Amino acid sequence: MKDMEGQEQIVKSRVVKVDSDESWEFFIGQANNQGCPVVVHFTASWCVPSVAMNPYFEELALNYQNILFLLVDVDDLKAVASKMEVTAMPTFLLLRAGAQADRLVGANPDVIRRRIDAFLSTTRASDK
Repeated sequence: MKDMEGQEQIVKSRVVKVDSDESWEFFIGQANNQGCPVVVHFTASWCVPSVAMNPYFEELALNYQNILFLLVDVDDLKAVASKMEVTAMPTFLLLRAGAQADRLVGANPDVIRRRIDAFLSTTRASDK
């Protein structure tokens, strides 16, 4: 994005990096209370495909404003990764009401977008 002087504007990230077990519980609880779907990217700094997905995950977050996008580094939050049964990176979880609705392992942007679209269509259908 450019402003009137042609300078780059900094776009605030819509992806929330979860930095503690407590913040994981808080964000999931808030999303559940608000009926907000959640997409979680489980990543690791040493995993090249996972790190390569970060810009795409940011783009998804900008395009899907009604979803909470969370980023979890498995080395920082081992308990959360274990609880959610994450054993490979990148893993993407789609959560509705705190329960897993879908899981995708691997760095495949097209499949992730299709899964989010399908997830949203079932979310909307269940809201009616």
